[in-house]
Amino acid sequence: MMRRLGLRIVLHLLAATWRIDVVGGEHLAATRRAGRGFVFALWHRTLLPLLWWHRRQGITLLVSRHADGELLARSAARLGYRLVRGSSTRGGAVALRALMRALDGGAAVAVTPDGPRGPVRVVKPGVLDAARRVRVPILPVAAGASSAWELGSWDRLVIPRPFARVRIAYGPPLDPSSDHDAGATSGELAGRLDAVAALAELPR
Repeated sequence: MMRRLGLRIVLHLLAATWRIDVVGGEHLAATRRAGRGFVFALWHRTLLPLLWWHRRQGITLLVSRHADGELLARSAARLGYRLVRGSSTRGGAVALRALMRALDGGAAVAVTPDGPRGPVRVVKPGVLDAARRVRVPILPVAAGASSAWELGSWDRLVIPRPFARVRIAYGPPLDPSSDHDAGATSGELAGRLDAVAALAELPR
């Protein structure tokens, strides 16, 4: 369905019926008030509702060069995202440099650290390295739905059904450039992403 109609159109039709609430919004507000670049980090399976929620906010999105990423890239661009193409397996070094330039310029960047092909809920080290080198925080974010389709993909991609209640959740930022968080590991970031995913969960 998404390939036939276009991801952006499908999202628009579905999201027009969703009832969305937000928890942990104070973490996003405080991170934005700091006035510097930061990283949105999210598990790949919750990408679609978050792609809709954060549309037209000038966010830079890391999208894989794999064929799977083409549909996402076209739709994200139409939703107002700036794109960096690459992943841990294709164009990784180029993508990392582009992300760092965006962050250094004060942009918000969105990354799925277990994408583009998994393993599911395992953080690859690039996001921590970039944040540490540019000295910016990482803000965990997740989405949950009261009713959703789950695709048979590696990540069990979540698509909230029509009229679902959707919850967007933000967690406390992790700042690997600070004295407090300087020793942060991929495992710690994964734990924070799991925690915010649990916060976003809704009864089905």
